Amino acid sequence: MRSSPARRATIQDVAQSAGVSVSAVSKVLRDAYGVSPEMRAKVTTAIEKLGYRPHAGARGMRGRSFTVGVVLTEMSSPFQPEVVDGINDQLESSPFQAIMTVGGANAERQQRSIEALVDRQVDGLILIAPFVRQPWLEKLAASIPTVVVARHGGGSSYDSVVDDDYEGARLVVDHLAGLGHQRIMHISHPSGGLKRPFVLSQTARCEGYVQAMNRLGLDADVIETTYSEQGGYQATVEALGRSVPPTAIFAGADIAALGALRAAEELGRQVPDDLTVVGYDNIYVTTIGRISLTTVDQSGQLTGTTSARLLLERIEGRSQPVHYVVAPRLIARSTSAPPAVHSGGRGGKRKR
Repeated sequence: MRSSPARRATIQDVAQSAGVSVSAVSKVLRDAYGVSPEMRAKVTTAIEKLGYRPHAGARGMRGRSFTVGVVLTEMSSPFQPEVVDGINDQLESSPFQAIMTVGGANAERQQRSIEALVDRQVDGLILIAPFVRQPWLEKLAASIPTVVVARHGGGSSYDSVVDDDYEGARLVVDHLAGLGHQRIMHISHPSGGLKRPFVLSQTARCEGYVQAMNRLGLDADVIETTYSEQGGYQATVEALGRSVPPTAIFAGADIAALGALRAAEELGRQVPDDLTVVGYDNIYVTTIGRISLTTVDQSGQLTGTTSARLLLERIEGRSQPVHYVVAPRLIARSTSAPPAVHSGGRGGKRKR
């Protein structure tokens, strides 16, 4: 004989177990104002005892699903998952859960991914490096609480969290020029068709590099590829194949810098003796001793926790836009050093 499945606990069961009203349980679930610590403890104990999970569909009909939609550009970027970790850490103490999807680097596909989350009645959105057009983004954010990450220019209906990419690029160029480098090549990523002031981090980073080089009287040298290991590899192979190659490479993302390191190794260039390589992001792998990459820390953890905090504030009713800027920090490690003497060609000795 088949046993009938266990009945799912209801909000009424929780109220009865805790000895409180259904509306009191609802207030605890919504993290509403005015709930006493004693009431919260009673309800939480009953929820854990009964294994109660609010029904997403029912919550949506009542106006709140307690879910947050997070849209990444891609999973291959090690920095974006670090942002997601920060988001989840911030949501841990709240009744909200994150639902993550990958929108890709195509504006139309991103738009479909975002609309799919809205159709599932998420209470808010965190969009990481979205390529969607500004009018569409403003219209979206006017209808649902939204925080945008890594997109400059801000907005009138959404909050934004960005790194000061212009300052971060300046830190790198000043660091390299201070070591004596003059031929500094920058690996950048396509803009996605976005125009100032609503540009993504890679565009702002490239502009910051060009401005810093011009300020020092140095010639800017940009190779546009992709922020990927293969993209960094191909750009470095191209640059080192020149008759007068760069003495330093500033990759706009750590993942591209890892590709630059692979290319240098395959081409027989010692880092940093023959070539300096600097990245951007300070992802975990850059701290490993065998890599020890000089990079810029823009704190994915802080970006994530701040994004989630701002979104929760939006969900609770704040409407004034907030534009939060993360201060970058240069971390000098083992892949940057002064250029070799007579480095106009493919060899030379290090300056002492």
